[in-house]
Amino acid sequence: MLNRRHIRIKVMQTIYAMHQKGSDSLEKEEKFLLSSIENLMELYLIMLSSLIELANKENDFIEVSRKKHLATPQERNPNLKFVNNAVLNLLKNSRSIDVALDTHKINNWKANDDAILLLLNDVKQSKIYDDYMNDTVSSFEKDQQFIVELFSEVIAPNEKLYSYLEDYKLTWVDDIPVVNTQILKQLKQLNPKSEFRVSSLFKDDEDREYAIALFRKTVLNEGEFAKEYIDKTPNWDVDRIAEMDTILLKMAICELLKFPSVPVKVTINEFLEIAKEYSTPKSSIFINGILDNLVKSYQATGRMNKSGRGLME
Repeated sequence: MLNRRHIRIKVMQTIYAMHQKGSDSLEKEEKFLLSSIENLMELYLIMLSSLIELANKENDFIEVSRKKHLATPQERNPNLKFVNNAVLNLLKNSRSIDVALDTHKINNWKANDDAILLLLNDVKQSKIYDDYMNDTVSSFEKDQQFIVELFSEVIAPNEKLYSYLEDYKLTWVDDIPVVNTQILKQLKQLNPKSEFRVSSLFKDDEDREYAIALFRKTVLNEGEFAKEYIDKTPNWDVDRIAEMDTILLKMAICELLKFPSVPVKVTINEFLEIAKEYSTPKSSIFINGILDNLVKSYQATGRMNKSGRGLME
């Protein structure tokens, strides 16, 4: 689920928080980093279970309406397309989801059913829902297309849901796009015979080790890494360089010097993109200039030992 860029962002945020708190406990802050990453799984399961709970709430509404003393013909014979949607049923019947929800103790929608009811109301008022419910032709493909469109166009960008998630855990703001992208990818890959399986947090053990190593090596060598760029900033007052820029520079230098398998071009491109999103408007230009000079210097002096084809490109 996590890509390398988001891992870098998590490390950056942890180091920034460490600086703000004046903390010098590597072990404590490493636990904070891993906890922050683990929280992403909680968000993923909450978003995933929202689809299941929407169908459950609609089914409850249908059953209550059916039992009304003066139920209308439509209430007695409701349109069941939504609650019987094939993709939603795959999610409901997923043992993997059940185990994950139980393991992580996810019960947000049962504890906050008003939030899911508000979301259900927005779903039922959408054109996507209306078109689907009025389509007399049913197939797995149409059920799948509906859920994909509903999730991407109505659920994922829903302001009420976003507000709920932000209030629940502020650190999720940066994680929501990553989680939603993963869920959409999985929904699109489903077929009638597939079983939905909960995604792993890390692609593999190497990515988990990378997160810890990038954090440790950057923090333990901050003083040395700062010396690398100080004489490369003649037109900048070092004390006035944005703190986020110094953190990104140190992390990038760490990758250049201490991560042989990470291509130079990847390191530069990734940290420039992160700078554009998280630092000042001029940060990416500043960081690009520093890193470009450093790479030329490292290549000339043989300080970078990159392994594998194309890693110096």
